[in-house]
Amino acid sequence: MFRRRGKPMTQNDDTRDNQQPETVKKDGPARENKTIDMDGLDIPETDTDNMEEDAELMDAELLDEDGGFPGMDDNMFGQVQEMMAKLQQADELEKENADLKGRLARLAADFESQRRRLQGEVDAAQGQGIAKAAESLMPVYDDLDRAVSMGVGDPAKLIPGMQAVQATMLRVFGGLGLEVTGREGETFDPQWHEALQVVPGDADDVIVQVYQLGFRMGDRLVRPARVVVSKKG
Repeated sequence: MFRRRGKPMTQNDDTRDNQQPETVKKDGPARENKTIDMDGLDIPETDTDNMEEDAELMDAELLDEDGGFPGMDDNMFGQVQEMMAKLQQADELEKENADLKGRLARLAADFESQRRRLQGEVDAAQGQGIAKAAESLMPVYDDLDRAVSMGVGDPAKLIPGMQAVQATMLRVFGGLGLEVTGREGETFDPQWHEALQVVPGDADDVIVQVYQLGFRMGDRLVRPARVVVSKKG
């Protein structure tokens, strides 16, 4: 037998040398399984499968058996959940705050519009009241003008003219709802009258002299009458 250079040849080696090589399959060498896509390109089937498997493995590695994150205890996980809940609540509060601000802005605009409208109505009412009062006082001016004209030619006629003006003025006050109070002979009433002086008289609390007439409007005092009151004895 022949021996291999540098190494003695054993029976096993001789056996391997005598073994015949395996016959090649008729179909040729084994080919890699491939798929053909729509464009006619060969794409190995194992590539996409491996990508999906890798993604699943990565997700599985990030979570522990209970579905939580590894290395995080219950306390830390609870704090994270609480923080997330607070963030969500803050977001809801921010949205609610924005809604309330919008409603407040609309209410402020409506209030300002209403205020302007009411102010316009008040101004119009005041203007109408002033015009009505001035119109009521015009006859008084007419009587004064006539009294002065008559008094220039004959001073004796001035007094009757002024009395006419006075009567006209009282009629105007009556038309405005004013009532005269504090005439001579009335009983003194501190609610409507102001006693400037007390003098002896035949009866108590009787107005014997009027310095200034008073006026009232219903139960409201407009101006007290300034009078002199008698005191018996």
